Amino acid sequence: MRTKLCVALDLPTKEENLALAKSLKPLEGITLKVGLRSFIRDGKDFVKALKDLGFSIFLDLKLYDIPNTMNDALKECIKLDIDFLSVHASSGKVALNLLTNTIKEQKSKLSLVSISILTSFDERGCFEIYNKDIKQSVSTLALLTKECDVPAIVCSPHEIELVKERASGLFIITPGIRLQNSSETKDDQKRVLTPLNAKRLGSDMIVVGRPIYKAKHPIEVASQILKDLSL
Repeated sequence: MRTKLCVALDLPTKEENLALAKSLKPLEGITLKVGLRSFIRDGKDFVKALKDLGFSIFLDLKLYDIPNTMNDALKECIKLDIDFLSVHASSGKVALNLLTNTIKEQKSKLSLVSISILTSFDERGCFEIYNKDIKQSVSTLALLTKECDVPAIVCSPHEIELVKERASGLFIITPGIRLQNSSETKDDQKRVLTPLNAKRLGSDMIVVGRPIYKAKHPIEVASQILKDLSL
C-alpha cells in the first residue's frame, strides 16, 4: 500500500489555511489535518468547508479525559463526518474500548487514532512522565492500542519498526517529518526523519506541516513529497 500524505493546516488564520487547502486540491489522495488551535478558532464550519473541497480530514484533538467525557466528545465529532480522530492511548483501556464500541454502534466510518509518545519528547522528557524510555513506552501503548481494536496509531518515524514488530496490523501515522536539507531543523520536534525514509520503514501516512506551508511554493513541495512516496 502506498504511503499517504497528510498536510497539517497550522497557519495563523482560517483564510490562510483555506487558501492552502484550495491550492492542494489538484493533488490526489491528500488528507488534511486540523489541529487544536485551528479547530478552537475556526470551528465546525471550517471542517465542513474542507470536506466540501473533497478532502479526507484528520481531526487531531488528542482527546484525553475520563471515559464518558471522551465518548460524548467522540459522538459530536462523528457528526462532522471526519475520517480520523486522535485520542491519547494513555487515556486507558476503559476509555479506548468505550470509544471503539461507540464507533461500531453508530456504524461510523471514523477511524480512531491513538497517540503514543509525542514527538516533542526526548528520552528525558518521556522518562519524567512515564518512568520508561521511549521504546518501552511506545511498545506498551501500541499493544494497548491493538488490544482495544483501535485501528491506527501515531508514533515518530523512529518507532515505526518497533510498532510493526510489537503490534502488527496497525495503521501507522508519523509526524516529525522534515525534508532533506530542511531549515526546519531546530524546532519542537525531537525525533524526525525524511518522507522517503519514513516510507521505507513502513509508515502508512506521514504528517507534514511546516516544510509545506512555510515553503515559497507549497504545492511544489507537496508534489515532490508525493513523488517520493510513490517510488
